Amino acid sequence: MFLCWSAKGGSGTTVVAASLALVLSHRRPTMLVDLAADAPAALGIAEPSGPGVADWLCSPTADIAALWRLATPATDTLQLLPRGHQLVPAGGRWAELAVALTQYDGTVVVDAGTGVPAPALAEAATHNLLVTRPCYLALRRAVACGMQPSGVVLVAEPGRALSARDVERAVGAPVVAEVQYDPAVARAVDAGLLAARLPRTLANQLGQSMMKDAA
Repeated sequence: MFLCWSAKGGSGTTVVAASLALVLSHRRPTMLVDLAADAPAALGIAEPSGPGVADWLCSPTADIAALWRLATPATDTLQLLPRGHQLVPAGGRWAELAVALTQYDGTVVVDAGTGVPAPALAEAATHNLLVTRPCYLALRRAVACGMQPSGVVLVAEPGRALSARDVERAVGAPVVAEVQYDPAVARAVDAGLLAARLPRTLANQLGQSMMKDAA
């Protein structure tokens, strides 16, 4: 289970989570859990019209089987669990959701969006990944939020003064993948082609670091 989150908006969490899910789905069935509500647009698939995981979290009676029925195919080997109509609740059934995700027969990637993810998800995750740019303000928020990631996915940008080593020192966690800035990624997302034509550079940069961890 890969939990992806960021301390500051615009860090690239959804693109990283969606791309990671696509890469991992080439090896085994994968579920992308969309808590930020941007995954369908990033993948270039139709926006699900029904309820989603946020609705399930708000329901006092829906069981785990009902949760899986909310999933929709994104590709032949990737399922998307959409956020749904509700805002993600601060309280709710996070512990139950964490248990359900750990029982999924495959790989799970959670796009937790911006802000500190639910502690139950963080505790259940095999990999708690902070997605960040080498930005002083983003790192400042990451350090102040109180959530200790197990690793960092660094979205590198040209012209930044901070290095991967600087990020590791600030956050106290290793950079497990470094994604280089590539205009092809933005073009693929803007054209709705990320799922159909994942840029090779992005697939390689994430795959080389993550595939062995998902084995």
